[in-house]
Amino acid sequence: MDDSELQQAKKSAQGWYWWGVPTLFRCPWNEDPAACDIALVGVPHSTGNGSTERDQHLGPRAVRHVSGYYRRAHGVHNIAPFEMARVHDLGDVPLPEAMNNEACVRDIEDYYKRLDDAGTRPVSIGGDHSITGPIIKAIAGPGRRLAGGKPCALIHFDAHTDSYENMPHWLGAKRSAAHWAAYTAREEAVDTSRSVQIGIRGHPNRIMHGNTVGSASDGLGYRVIKMAEFEELGVARTVELIRERVGDGPVYVTFDLDCLDPSVAPGVSNLEPGFGGMTMREATGILQGLKGLDVIGGDVVCLMPTKDSPNQITAQVAMVLMFEMISLIAMRMEKGA
Repeated sequence: MDDSELQQAKKSAQGWYWWGVPTLFRCPWNEDPAACDIALVGVPHSTGNGSTERDQHLGPRAVRHVSGYYRRAHGVHNIAPFEMARVHDLGDVPLPEAMNNEACVRDIEDYYKRLDDAGTRPVSIGGDHSITGPIIKAIAGPGRRLAGGKPCALIHFDAHTDSYENMPHWLGAKRSAAHWAAYTAREEAVDTSRSVQIGIRGHPNRIMHGNTVGSASDGLGYRVIKMAEFEELGVARTVELIRERVGDGPVYVTFDLDCLDPSVAPGVSNLEPGFGGMTMREATGILQGLKGLDVIGGDVVCLMPTKDSPNQITAQVAMVLMFEMISLIAMRMEKGA
């Protein structure tokens, strides 16, 4: 086999998910953020949420494995996002002090500042939810390029608000998976007056006197759409509420997989089995309804491959949500924003 025949054989094999070195969605691996428009990044971090099982750092590798087989075009938007934009897998954020949450948060923010400097929009796979704080801090707020120096709106899918301020740390982690939605608001990276937290549910740890689940976020200015309210509103009206609130400014989307019903996503770190969660049709319906918004980045977090089903359905769900975010950004970029 000469070189031309080898190249032709490789080209013919690229469509098969089991062939080649696994990257996210079979995209080219290139660590230079300036070489692409959309950067796919793994964040193998799991020390920001010490109260739950901690294998979230295995999430990026699991999604690289399953995403190789996913189809290339979007059947609802009728687009081919990987043809519309340069989409590369940049690899994983290096975390040399992986057992030290505060060091990891620092290193994650420094890593994503490189993407902001390059004007490259990230779609990330975690990792626990503490990764979202430093990513937002790196790309939104004063001096940040992707957000035009403004705080971003946050569209936050989750069973939990992650806006604790009544305790200084979470088992030692200060910028933890439980705190990030508060400190990003206090530090002018998130504009809560334009932000929505959706899917919140679950029993409290103790009887609530005065405060309710979500009250900390209410105090910060977030619009909290609890799961019960979402079920009354439905997808279409929820999309209307989100679009009305967010407007046309910069937006960041974060999706904690525990927002989904455990029957849909069993391999997550903070299961909420006592209340029904979103279906995939509902989740993708909302994301597809965000078409045209100025999405500067997004992430999917809290995948637990060691707790997933044999067919890796939760990893596949994470893959689908990343694909929706990639598509939103590709459409906005083609629009010339």
